[in-house]
Amino acid sequence: MQVRGATDADAAAIRAIYEPIVEDTAISFEVAPIAAEEIRRRMAGSPRLPWLVATQGERIVGYAYASSHRQRAAYRWSAECSAYVADGYRGQGVGRRLYEQLVAEMRELGFVSLLAGITLPNDPSVRLHEALGFRLAGVFRHVGFKHGAWHDVGWWQLAVSEVPTRPDEPREWGSPPGR
Repeated sequence: MQVRGATDADAAAIRAIYEPIVEDTAISFEVAPIAAEEIRRRMAGSPRLPWLVATQGERIVGYAYASSHRQRAAYRWSAECSAYVADGYRGQGVGRRLYEQLVAEMRELGFVSLLAGITLPNDPSVRLHEALGFRLAGVFRHVGFKHGAWHDVGWWQLAVSEVPTRPDEPREWGSPPGR
């Protein structure tokens, strides 16, 4: 298995992994599948943050990405992260490999915290995050309504670097160090 940066050409494969999760589960709070073009738009968002894919041979078997946590400037050292793995490849270390690379990328970019929102219950996702050092920060009760039911979301947090007194500005993915 290889992990690499996602490209525009990967959007259809990413969509194929995400679509059944959107349609069949409450893991994602999107209520309708999104087009490959929307995935490309999100990948190019500002600030540009990592989108990674895991491949076995030529097949994309999972993806992970980071996105802004909130819009206000004081949050800029924190980001949210998500990972999704194709059916048939879960439980084989794909999510772990993606997240290990994502955490390393975010640390290199100067981020301090990664946050993961997990629709509960989702024991496999909780186990993955906790195995990587994420710790439960809190649970928002009844915050999403999907498939005829209310769902809780637990928030897990990982310190990806020491908390600096005077942090350097975080960089966008693909920007040179010292920008």
